[in-house]
Amino acid sequence: MSEINVLVWSNDFFLRWSDFNAESNSAAFEDSHSIIKYRHTWTISSDEIESQIIFFIENIQLSVEFYPVLSWVRTSETSDDLLKHEQGHFDLAELVKRENLKKLENKFYQKQFPTRGKNEHQRKQFAKEDSGKMIAIEVYKLEEILFKRRQEYDEQTNFGHNLEKQSEYNSIFDKLRL
Repeated sequence: MSEINVLVWSNDFFLRWSDFNAESNSAAFEDSHSIIKYRHTWTISSDEIESQIIFFIENIQLSVEFYPVLSWVRTSETSDDLLKHEQGHFDLAELVKRENLKKLENKFYQKQFPTRGKNEHQRKQFAKEDSGKMIAIEVYKLEEILFKRRQEYDEQTNFGHNLEKQSEYNSIFDKLRL
């Protein structure tokens, strides 16, 4: 199975309507919908302390990804304002990431975690597996925060129709690119 095409948030990238490739949902209230998730990578190192093998989590990288094949728009409703609102969802995910990355790092960095296994190879495998599960739990919590913030964003901006409130958010999002 091939890797799903994703777009990664960056300072100089902006969504286009051509990035919304899924069929629109006629049952949905909204005129467009963006699927945005977090992807994480990390490194681990291990050491033996008092005959116990422990591992350390380092270099957690978190990226914000937009999924074109799952995101959609009603073509009859495309407008610059609606696209700016959808870009806001992407930007909001980056903002939430930045607001919470330090907490995520503090949960793991400079801490020792025990590992299991009967030999070095097993211990490395288990350290990789266990650290991945630990980080995934925290990233899931971050996605729950994002879900709530996206709901607030849609309610406050009335899905981009409240131009005054949308402009307030746009000003916040513009600061991400500085």
